[in-house]
Amino acid sequence: MSNDLIPDFELISTGGKQFRLSDIKSKYLVIFFYPKDDTPGCTNESQQFRDLYPEFLQADCEIVGISRDSLKSHDKFREKYDLPYDLLSDDSEVACELFGVMKMKNMYGKQVRGIERSTFIVDRQGKLYKAWRGVKVPGHAEEVLLFVKSVVTP
Repeated sequence: MSNDLIPDFELISTGGKQFRLSDIKSKYLVIFFYPKDDTPGCTNESQQFRDLYPEFLQADCEIVGISRDSLKSHDKFREKYDLPYDLLSDDSEVACELFGVMKMKNMYGKQVRGIERSTFIVDRQGKLYKAWRGVKVPGHAEEVLLFVKSVVTP
């Protein structure tokens, strides 16, 4: 999938804005998909990206988080944890399907369909630059930042 052109997509974003992939002007865009607002793993991951956000910006890299939660839920989550980047609501699973993150998972002994925690880097031309699937939260945001810094030309 690396170097594939990602079809342009549009989703509603926190603050009532529209996000369109083709509108991104930074050199890179980190898109992290997560299962649910305000759950322990998702909160931890979001906070890690928050804490490193200034360093991502220095590397000319923007960040967005995507889940199937409502915009209202996203706005509360973003405010509660002071997240500086936008969260996109994908309740119709448009972006989830484009990136192939919907999976069957075991929760409390039941099979449920949900988002597999995944992170993607997309370049300014809309091409997939790097993908991490089945992400484990500890240290992940730092790993993504180190990768971005390694490919940014000064």
